[in-house]
Amino acid sequence: MTLGIQKVEALDEGHFLCVKWEDGSESSYPCVWLRDSCQCPLCFLPSAGARRLLFEDLDVNIVVKQVSLADRRKISITWPDEHTSEYEAEWLKKRCFSEEARAVMQADLFLPERQYWGSDFQLPKIPFEEIMHNDESTYKWLCTLKKVGIVLLTGAATRQGELVRLGHRVGFLRLTFYGPTWQVQDKADANNVAYTTGRLCFHTDYPVLQHPPGVQFLHCIKQTATGGESEVVDGFHVCNTLKKQNPEAYQILSSTAVDYVDVGVDYCDFAVHCKQRIIDTDSRGQAIRINYNNATRDTVFDIPAEKVRPFYAALKEFNDLLNSAEHKFTFKLEPGDIVTFDNWRVLHGRQSYPSCSEVTRLLEGAYADWDIVMSRIRLLRKRVLYKD
Repeated sequence: MTLGIQKVEALDEGHFLCVKWEDGSESSYPCVWLRDSCQCPLCFLPSAGARRLLFEDLDVNIVVKQVSLADRRKISITWPDEHTSEYEAEWLKKRCFSEEARAVMQADLFLPERQYWGSDFQLPKIPFEEIMHNDESTYKWLCTLKKVGIVLLTGAATRQGELVRLGHRVGFLRLTFYGPTWQVQDKADANNVAYTTGRLCFHTDYPVLQHPPGVQFLHCIKQTATGGESEVVDGFHVCNTLKKQNPEAYQILSSTAVDYVDVGVDYCDFAVHCKQRIIDTDSRGQAIRINYNNATRDTVFDIPAEKVRPFYAALKEFNDLLNSAEHKFTFKLEPGDIVTFDNWRVLHGRQSYPSCSEVTRLLEGAYADWDIVMSRIRLLRKRVLYKD
């Protein structure tokens, strides 16, 4: 049952509306927000879920003229211009401005919970075909991806094109200068260090883009007998460690703009330059995205000369933590495995493997944006949790 409204009254000379609920709790709503959020057909377009009311027509100092309560499930407000707005109790309760209610809504919308891990990590695994055909499994996969940062899908066919299927399951893939999908293998005149047999140090992909891809998929089609092991590390866990261990280093890496460059020809020709902080943080100083790829870090460095060495010292400490035995997790992909991971959080690398005249190791890669993944999570949640 939806919680009912016991009483509603205007406060602060009509600038706030106080709703008293049947359980004894109270919610206070600014009237300018209520008027701005009117759900009537003149102010809101239901088919688009979008506001029609123009902001220039909104009086930011508006007050309530009259308010009434209908059957404890709805309130009606008459404004000074005689416009009438109605608000359902359930709609209002979800949008309560209390700190607790706002936290619940944000958690519901964005799934901020994180499970940190180190070298003793137990890699979550789900059969590929299961997530392709079962909504519950797809929902579990994507929620785990958001919470843990990495999930291994097993049993995919060992042919190119499976990531296109996976992209359609989520929504669509992210196109980049390397194409909608790309093949990781030893190539002559490689235009990317990943297209060699050498060791790849820990990195996130594409910090040279202003908006790096949020999620990465790597499908193992062929695997070398010797070497080629994958290495991953929970970058957010390492950031938390660095912040405690050396707050000054953390501050340097989260405030210094680093130049990145990527120039070449692949899907098309490209000359990309960008500035990124190694650690992007939110308003609380919590890491929300890591932008670190030593291979594409530019020789151009747009900071005063005296700040260069402290930056290198901070980055060295961060890099050492990434590579420490307690933080990194090593595994070897088998043909048919698809590793899916948060490219903003999980840094990945690869151990070297022997060079050969024929292709001994082949992965197909692709990207998706977090906006697409989160959209699918919310849609699946409606089907999975509320299907009855």
